[in-house]
Amino acid sequence: MTQSYGTNMLAAARRHLAAGATLMPTDRKDVAGYLFGLAAECALKHMMQDSGMRPLPREQRRDDPFYAHFEELKSIIRDRASGRRSGELRRYAESASFMQHWDISMRYSDGRAIRSEWVDRWHTDAKNVIDRI
Repeated sequence: MTQSYGTNMLAAARRHLAAGATLMPTDRKDVAGYLFGLAAECALKHMMQDSGMRPLPREQRRDDPFYAHFEELKSIIRDRASGRRSGELRRYAESASFMQHWDISMRYSDGRAIRSEWVDRWHTDAKNVIDRI
């Protein structure tokens, strides 16, 4: 039997941010950076939900922004943002520096290419977007 977990983007954003912050002073700052990206994505997806955007049907998951990651997520938001928070969403999506260099594929890396200054910036970006909620 497969476990089904409920979705709570805001709680997930806060959980990933807190876990990343715990790892910052350790030798796994690269993992912290990965978690900050997930936190920022969850925060934006919470804003998307708050704006009235909803996930697509399961058979359209490939095109669903709720399953996209940076940079693709930013591109989709630029094209499709709607609702009361659309302007705020677009500001994040149009910012070249917001979560710059973060990519979901880092989960498969050895972590050595993930720069400490990027992680510091991702921490700030994730915290800022979560604080806007």
